[in-house]
Amino acid sequence: MVPLNELLLFGGAALLMVLTPGPNMVYLVSRSICQGTRAGVMSLYGVIAGFLLHMLAAAVGVTALFAAVPFAYEALKLAGVGYLLYLAWQTIKPNGRSLFEVRELAAESPAKLFLMGFMTNALNPKIAMFYVAVFPQFISAGNGSILGQSIQLGSLQILISFFVNLCVVLSAAKLAAFFSGNPGWIAVQRYAMGSVLAGLAIGLAAERRPG
Repeated sequence: MVPLNELLLFGGAALLMVLTPGPNMVYLVSRSICQGTRAGVMSLYGVIAGFLLHMLAAAVGVTALFAAVPFAYEALKLAGVGYLLYLAWQTIKPNGRSLFEVRELAAESPAKLFLMGFMTNALNPKIAMFYVAVFPQFISAGNGSILGQSIQLGSLQILISFFVNLCVVLSAAKLAAFFSGNPGWIAVQRYAMGSVLAGLAIGLAAERRPG
């Protein structure tokens, strides 16, 4: 199984991912404001189902890849570092999108909300890249079953994403109103998140992991 220090590091990376602006967060905030908290929560259930799809696909794929290519980690490491730096730039670049930029959405049924949440996440390139480029860097053949490690890490990522997104859904209206009236805090949030993402990329680039 994955050592505790690796789990904590991965948990930090997963937390940064869920706090970084992306399709899931924008959709959940917009849905919660436009249709209410219940609609936001139902949409969140769909998003979590999308996470399960990504996790299972990554668990099977990473297991097969590591078995076929022993040094695949090094290639994925470079991709992961590049992806984190890309996210950092997307966060701090001029006219970058804030976490609480809201879109107007029409009211939908619970079933449609679940499906839309699922599709938003299943087709989310941010999450797909996280599982392809960052996720495998926390897996080592020396820690036992690669499939078991994948499920362990994926479950932690889903748990973190669920609780963070649930907090955002429950407080979406107040948070959006606060940031709308205090645009300076949006800039602070963007630059702080971009700096942390860049720091994580540098840390991963310098780290060596035994095969």
